[in-house]
Amino acid sequence: MWTEKTSSTVVHKGSRSMELGMIGLGRMGGNMAERLRRGGHTVVGFDRDPKVSDVGSLEELVERLAPPRAVWVMVPAGQPTRDTVHSLGKLLQPGDVIVDGGNSHYVDDQKHGDELRAIGVGFVDCGVSGGVWGLQNGYALMVGGEQEHVDRLMPVFETLKPEGEYGFVHSGKVGAGHFVKMVHNGIEYAMMQAFGEGYELIEASDVVTNVPETFRSWQEGTVIRSWLLDLMNRALADDPQLDEIRGYANDSGEGRWTVQAAVDHAVPLPAITASLFARFSSRQDDSPAMKVVAALRNQFGGHAVEGAKGADSPGADVPPPPV
Repeated sequence: MWTEKTSSTVVHKGSRSMELGMIGLGRMGGNMAERLRRGGHTVVGFDRDPKVSDVGSLEELVERLAPPRAVWVMVPAGQPTRDTVHSLGKLLQPGDVIVDGGNSHYVDDQKHGDELRAIGVGFVDCGVSGGVWGLQNGYALMVGGEQEHVDRLMPVFETLKPEGEYGFVHSGKVGAGHFVKMVHNGIEYAMMQAFGEGYELIEASDVVTNVPETFRSWQEGTVIRSWLLDLMNRALADDPQLDEIRGYANDSGEGRWTVQAAVDHAVPLPAITASLFARFSSRQDDSPAMKVVAALRNQFGGHAVEGAKGADSPGADVPPPPV
């Protein structure tokens, strides 16, 4: 294997190039297609946006590829992926293989694998991590599927993965790739929550006067140094007080699936579960649950209640009820 420096991006080149169909040319799919082309592969792309699409339909994409075909699906998880895989199943021939590189649920993978196996079409699920940095740095790939299908796709995987020993794993049978990607994202939730809570505590302290520099100092020599810490420091460099960001966090769905899998397997995940629930809390301008907590604290202990107009509003400090 060798590498080539192109546009400040190091791209792996395997021992042989492949022809690949790529369905979905958004931020991830488009960059992956570009990395593959830079690595010497032929990519025929299809997207609903005709400005970025090489072909006008799935039918045309399949016609353009020489059998045995390999088609990578990079569309939103759920029904869009199910519909795309189902449509491809009607168009492809025995010996072809489909890769689902989105964030699908591993249970969907198992269903797709069974359905496609019955018609002689291979199926590989591939969890992909790397985000907007993947084109430059490579993508971490977590793969599930039969060995023969994974081996066939290795030139593609070698080009997409980061340079070096790490960044690729054949995790197991169909569904294994997305299962470990799901857990990876659950761990990511908990790590981000820990950084967020640590930031809030340090920022609230009256003895720490330089919060951004504190986090920057942790980038070397500490046990919590990481890419997430590097990215946090980038954010603090742009906005030291995070004034331009609202404390609202969506979840991709993979955190929920991780918690559900923990329930299914009776495995305790207190930190990951708490980090998921914290995201739910972030979406509430005024938490109904905390209203109840505040009301109860007032009833049993006479603790001050902050009114809708703030703690200084008339009647905000309610005296304890008579015993």
